[in-house]
Amino acid sequence: MGALDGRIALVTGGGTGIGRAVAVDLAGAGAQVVVCGRRMAPLEETVSMMGSGSALSADLTEPDAIESLARRVLEAQGGVDILVNNAGFSSKIRSARYIGADEWRAVMDVNTLGPVILTRALLPSLVERGHGDVVMISSMAGLRPSIMAGVAYSAAKAAARSYMDVLYQEVRGEGVRCTTIFPGEVDTPILDNRALPPDESKRALMMMPEDISAAVLMSVCLPRRATVTELAIGATHPRDMSADVEAAKTKSTF
Repeated sequence: MGALDGRIALVTGGGTGIGRAVAVDLAGAGAQVVVCGRRMAPLEETVSMMGSGSALSADLTEPDAIESLARRVLEAQGGVDILVNNAGFSSKIRSARYIGADEWRAVMDVNTLGPVILTRALLPSLVERGHGDVVMISSMAGLRPSIMAGVAYSAAKAAARSYMDVLYQEVRGEGVRCTTIFPGEVDTPILDNRALPPDESKRALMMMPEDISAAVLMSVCLPRRATVTELAIGATHPRDMSADVEAAKTKSTF
């Protein structure tokens, strides 16, 4: 028997990177997993890797689309036991001197608005069950804002942390656990948006998606009497980021 047998999980941004790793590990522990994202092809690849489960396409920047996604999950599954808000987006422009309104809104919509609206829509099913887990994949930038991560991304991830703090205060007495994960550098496609995308030698020093997934799995598999509220994870080996910072400071156009 798996530790999560009979549990239903929804993982956003499940087509690549951390989301895919989390979905595969949750399925391996016995959960019935639904992955969602914008593009069906990578989501279907994730389902194939899980061996079972389902995929739903949704634009997590559009409140109406998020509400529709939640309704589809509720109709098909009756609710969820585990919600992993993983979908993330980072702007190409990182500097406070050059960030524009469109990029700021896009980063905020994916990293804050999407999780807020989806969690609100699915929260009643978690509360009704009397148990459940809401996991937010934030970023070390939410704890230590930086030029390299970007002004918009740092602000969004810090806002996500604040949201989870308040949510936990509201629902902990109803059996719902809230966990925020703060990964440092992870070798995922989001790095391609950096002002100076890292090469293979730099990526070799970073964490891998399965490292973050291991932390998520540990959190949701703990006895119900215990909650990991926050968990920061960094790479063991440091690297020189001075060139990355300089590129982030000076890049002013797409």
